[in-house]
Amino acid sequence: MQARMQFLLSMAIFGSIGLFVRYIPLPSSEIAFLRGVVGSLFLLAVLLAMKQRLAWAVLRENLVFLLIASGALCGNWIFLFQAFKNTSISNAVLCYYSAPMFLVLLSRVLLRETISPKKTACIACALLGIALIVNSGRHGGGGQHHLLGIASGLAAAAFYAVLMATNKFIRGLSGLQSTLIQLGLTTLLLLAYALLAGELRPFSIGGPVFPFILALGIVHTGIGFFLFFSGMQSLKGQTIAALSYVDPLTALVLSAVILREPLTLLQCAGGALVLGSTFVSERN
Repeated sequence: MQARMQFLLSMAIFGSIGLFVRYIPLPSSEIAFLRGVVGSLFLLAVLLAMKQRLAWAVLRENLVFLLIASGALCGNWIFLFQAFKNTSISNAVLCYYSAPMFLVLLSRVLLRETISPKKTACIACALLGIALIVNSGRHGGGGQHHLLGIASGLAAAAFYAVLMATNKFIRGLSGLQSTLIQLGLTTLLLLAYALLAGELRPFSIGGPVFPFILALGIVHTGIGFFLFFSGMQSLKGQTIAALSYVDPLTALVLSAVILREPLTLLQCAGGALVLGSTFVSERN
């Protein structure tokens, strides 16, 4: 029961990310970088408190996969935050939740896994759902860049699929250790990107922005990932898949109640197809 509650709480925390991002008037890369800094420091403190040590030999063996995963996490955060800023949170989350479909395709390419007729049908249904979301209106809660927001959500989903697929090749590291290393490397990559893009402004995080940055780093990254990995270790795969739907449902409820974002019939139909196809695909 404790593991189930930990995982449920992590999903609820992740589902509220979009709400916080909306209140941070900074470029997506800068938000992602600041989130990485605060989250990495928090998880480092947790690692030290738990007296876990990193095995450097194991780290070297996994370095290539850790770098690929960190690059994927970097792209995932930037595009997800960009989606939140350019379309409604509901649209961004629903498109982002097509990630399992991308993972199925990646598994076919990288792991040579066969795609069953059921999974093929699920991919087709997810694509139809995304098409309905795209056509649900071009004036989402993020402004007049509805299509850019949808594209960003799908790009974030693709990067998330790469992240999940790459983590299957990482061996010998605990969930906390792997997460801390990937967060640290991601933060360095985001720093380099933000500097090259000229989007890093050291004096732009004061005042009302600072609490939201701390929340993203400590709550949504540090505590969220810690609960996520602590909970999932004792849960079965199908239980994890079923409980994961707390994430998009939380996002949809918060966007409707707090931001007053309307849900059209097409959005509901598209969302049902995306979430439903993902649920069916993950069941044995």
